[in-house]
Amino acid sequence: MPFGAVCAADGSARLRLWAPGARRVELLLDGEPQDMQAAADGWYEANVARAAVGARYAYRIDGGLVVPDPASRCNPDDVHGASQLVDPMAFDWPDTDWAGRPWHEAVIYELHVGAFTPEGTFSAAIARLDDLVALGITAIELMPVADFPGGRGWGYDGVLPFAPDAAYGTPDELKQLVAAAHARGLMVLLDVVYNHFGPDGNYLHAYAPDFFNADVHTPWGAAINFDGPGSETVRSFFIHNALYWLEEFHFDGLRIDAVHAMHDASALHFIDELALAVHAGPGRQRPVHLVLENELNDALRLPRTVDGTPGLATAQWNDDLHHALHVLISGERDGYYADYASRPIALFARALAEGFAYQGEASDFRCGKPHGTPSTHLPPLAFVNSLQTHDQVGNRAFGERIAMLAVQNHSEDALRALLACVLLSPPVPMLFMGEEWAASSPFLYFCDFSGDLARAVTEGRRNEFRRFARFSDPEVRERIPDPNDEASFRRSKLDWGERKASAHARWLALYGKLLRLRHEHLVPHLAGAGSGRHELIGAGLVAVRWPLAAGASLHLLANLDNLVAHAQALPGGTVIYHSHAAVEHLQRPPWSVRLSLEKA
Repeated sequence: MPFGAVCAADGSARLRLWAPGARRVELLLDGEPQDMQAAADGWYEANVARAAVGARYAYRIDGGLVVPDPASRCNPDDVHGASQLVDPMAFDWPDTDWAGRPWHEAVIYELHVGAFTPEGTFSAAIARLDDLVALGITAIELMPVADFPGGRGWGYDGVLPFAPDAAYGTPDELKQLVAAAHARGLMVLLDVVYNHFGPDGNYLHAYAPDFFNADVHTPWGAAINFDGPGSETVRSFFIHNALYWLEEFHFDGLRIDAVHAMHDASALHFIDELALAVHAGPGRQRPVHLVLENELNDALRLPRTVDGTPGLATAQWNDDLHHALHVLISGERDGYYADYASRPIALFARALAEGFAYQGEASDFRCGKPHGTPSTHLPPLAFVNSLQTHDQVGNRAFGERIAMLAVQNHSEDALRALLACVLLSPPVPMLFMGEEWAASSPFLYFCDFSGDLARAVTEGRRNEFRRFARFSDPEVRERIPDPNDEASFRRSKLDWGERKASAHARWLALYGKLLRLRHEHLVPHLAGAGSGRHELIGAGLVAVRWPLAAGASLHLLANLDNLVAHAQALPGGTVIYHSHAAVEHLQRPPWSVRLSLEKA
C-alpha cells in the first residue's frame, strides 16, 4: 500500500504522507522528530531503521500542526491522537480454507457494533454469531467502523478510514470477529464511506487541500475530489482502502455508502475503477460482493456479464420497496413517502418483481422530475430488500422500528404479510439488528461531539423535523432525543434477554420459519432467477411470477388489503408457504400470502 506505514521484517519501517499543501513535514516517532524527505507529486517519505510495532507516530506540518496518519491502521487515542505502528502480517488467520459464499445464498443482517451487545465491542459480537446462524443469517454487515470522533457514533462521520475505531476494539479483535464468522459459515460485509469525511478530526484540508473539490458542496462540506487536479492520488487512497479491508481483514464484500453523493465527471467513474480493482485483485481468488447505496435508482452498475456474474456491482439497496411497504404499515405520507402514498400496493408489487418502483417516472417528491432508470432487465439478485435499515429507523425523530409502528397503527397482520413477501421472494433480504424479535429498543441517531459542533448537531437534528406537521411546535421538537446525550446511545442497545418474552418470541419464531423455507425451497433455484412479472388484481391482490433456474418458477399470491379479495385462479406448483393454511380457494383472506414453487 503506498499510503501510511509499512513495517519490515528487520524491524525497520517506511512511512509516507501525501501532503502537497505542506512546505515541510516531520515524523514524530514516540515524540522524537525526524525530517521527512520531499518526493515527487507532493509525497513525503521517511525510512526508520528501528521502529517497534506498537510505537506511536504522528506528523508535524510546517513546524506547527501535529496530525495523525490519514492511513493509520490504529489510533488508540481517538482521531486527534497519535497513530500506532501495526504489523498487518502478524495475525495468524485460522480461516485459510474459507472460500466465501455465492451471492444467491445471502441473507444479510445489518448491525452496529456498539449497539449490538451491551459491551459494544468486536469481541462481544462473537458471542451472538451462533444466534444469527440459528436464525438463518448467512452474512453480517457491519455499519462503518472507521475511526470517528468520540466514543460513540453511527460511523458515517469517520475521518481515519483505515483505522477500526478503538471504542470497538483493536484491529486484531476485528480480525477475530471476521474469522469467527467464517468459522460459522457467515460472510462479513463492511459499510464504507467514500463520499465525505466527518466534521471533527479531518486534518486533510490543512496539508492536502487537493483531497477536496471546493466548488462542489455536499451536506457534509466540500465534495471529495474524484476528477480534478490531484484526483489520481485521492482515488488511489480510497481504492487501496477497499482492497485493505478485503485483503488484510478478509471481508467478503463492501457496502458503499451514498454513491449518488460522489461527484465525478471522469471518463471512468471512481466507483467503476474501484470495482474493477476489486475484481482484478481479491475477487479473482474468492467471491467478493460490492453492494451500493444509490438514491437515484440508477441501475448503471448492476448488469451481469454473459456468464451471469456481476460486471461491476453485485447489488444495490432497493429503497423503493421499503418506502412502499412503510406506507402500507404506517400510513405516513410525509417527505419521500409522498411518492408512494397514492398507490403503495402497486409500487410494492413492481419493486418486488422488477427492482425499482420508479424507473424514470415523474416523482412528486422531486418536483415532477423523472426518477430512476429501467431495471426490468436485471435479475432479482441485483437488489437488496428490507423492511427497515439503520437509515429508515435512525433517521426518524424517535428511532421507531417498523414493528413499533405496526402496533401503533394496528397493522401487525400487514407486517407479517409483507415480511413473508420480502423473505420468500428472490431478491436478497436484509434484516436490521433486533428486527427478528421486534426489539423494543429504538435506534436513535447518536454521536459524541463537543462544544459548538455538538450544539450545532443537536439543533440541526431537531430543526430537520420542522417541516413535519407533528413537529411544528418548538416544545415538541425539544423532546427529540439529543444525539450527543449518552442516553441516546444507551437506549439504542439491544436487549437480548427480551427475546424470550411471548410477543417477541412469536416474531422470532416467524422469522426463523420463513428463513428456513427460503433456504430449503428458494436458494437452490436462485442462481438463475430472472426479473419477475407482476399483476394487481382489483384493489389489493398481488400476483407475481419469477422464472428460476432450470425452468422452475416461483408464484406469489398476496392480498395486501384489509378486505377479502377474489383470485381468478390459484397458481400451480407445490405450495411452500401459506399464511392461512386452511384457506385454499379463490376467496383470499385479508393480508394473506401464498407462495408456490413450480418445477419444469
